Amino acid sequence: MTHSAVASRYANALADVVTAGSSGLNAETAVAELRTFADALHSSHELGNALTSPAVPPSRKRAVVGRIGDQLKLSRITRNFLFVLIDKRRITSLPEIIHSFEIVVEERLGFARADVVSPPSSPSRSASLERATGTHQRQAHPPAIQRRSVADRRRGGSHRVHCV
Repeated sequence: MTHSAVASRYANALADVVTAGSSGLNAETAVAELRTFADALHSSHELGNALTSPAVPPSRKRAVVGRIGDQLKLSRITRNFLFVLIDKRRITSLPEIIHSFEIVVEERLGFARADVVSPPSSPSRSASLERATGTHQRQAHPPAIQRRSVADRRRGGSHRVHCV
């Protein structure tokens, strides 16, 4: 997925707010709330039309987002961010903004993303990796190559591994 300048700007702005010490919202919760809203938006064609139509005044769009926010129990920061996207007509960029936000936050926390390609492992090695990562490995590629996405903590030595 290409990261547009628009998505990057909004992701950085949200990261500034969320990572501020006084925000009361952590990045993982912000991502979860934004994804929940994006899922609701994606699942309802009528909602998508209402929030993207220039014929619907921004005040009505904000009211709809506010009501959905109440039902989804979204934080004040997430709601305000969605209001900004509505006001600036950027709600259609929400999935790309979420993705960019995750990358920005990981960079700020010192994580780096990487794709790791390794030869097939033995059953005992696979079991060891599954215990260490808490994920189940599946054969997504030919048996000769297995791919894993790794986010490695540069400081402190901890790491996350996502197996695909």
